[in-house]
Amino acid sequence: MPANNQGPIVVGIDGSDNALHAARWAAAEAAQRHRELRLVHAMDDVSLSYPRPLPLSDDMSGILRMRGQRLLRTARDAVRDVDPTLTTHLELSHRGAAPTLIEESETAGLLVLGTWGLRPTGRMLAGSISIALAAHAKCPVALIRGHVAEDEPPTEGPVVLGVDAGPSSEEAIAFAFEEASWRGVPLVAVHAWDDRFLAAVFEETRHELHWPAVEDHERELLAQRLAGWQEKYPDVRVDRVVRRGRAAEQLLDLADHAQLIVVGSRGRGGFSGLLLGSTSQAIMSYALCPVLVARHHGGE
Repeated sequence: MPANNQGPIVVGIDGSDNALHAARWAAAEAAQRHRELRLVHAMDDVSLSYPRPLPLSDDMSGILRMRGQRLLRTARDAVRDVDPTLTTHLELSHRGAAPTLIEESETAGLLVLGTWGLRPTGRMLAGSISIALAAHAKCPVALIRGHVAEDEPPTEGPVVLGVDAGPSSEEAIAFAFEEASWRGVPLVAVHAWDDRFLAAVFEETRHELHWPAVEDHERELLAQRLAGWQEKYPDVRVDRVVRRGRAAEQLLDLADHAQLIVVGSRGRGGFSGLLLGSTSQAIMSYALCPVLVARHHGGE
């Protein structure tokens, strides 16, 4: 994995079925790559002292500790169903989930989180912790949930990559090529451009917009962003897709038939929403396949 080829794969365990789905997905990834797997549970004493501190008795702390150990053992059993020979470590933290997992991300190759289940619309909603971790983690973050009817995440289909014009796609491109190579599947590189903004600008300036020229420019931009990567990964078949419209909508349309979608984040700014960008957040909230957010660190 481009971020840290030697780092372990870390899974956040919170006791939900979604976390078990994530642990099984991560176990398959770790087994394929001969990587260590770390299952981490945060007891999160902070949540018990909000909005004002409440003293925790030794009995309560002991109950939280036993619960955390039980959740980790359950996750370990789920992982063993995938590969009983996999090296797995259990970690119980007394801090909140976000600071614990951000610290884990400093040495991890990948941080894996389970997401909430299906909404009535057939989609899922990314939680605030997922968004915060995708924005601030030091390694790529994968969001995993069970698919329709509680099945495992899809293992068929291509890897879909979102490519924009800025540097935020650099880590995402590297990760997507490696994932496609590992999985032995095609890579669909998608670049979308929003024609409504350009149309409004040219309408205000009373200039005529030549759409074929704009589309040629966007195709050249995508070719430049992928330059060199196909030579580095000759085994990966790349399908270049350039579409007019909002990036999130175009990516989600293709992601419904993919086994993984990879997007980048800007990697600068203080607020998690600004840090990720609207496209990444939309993909995290509505994609029907696992989502991997590769954060760009160039702005730090």
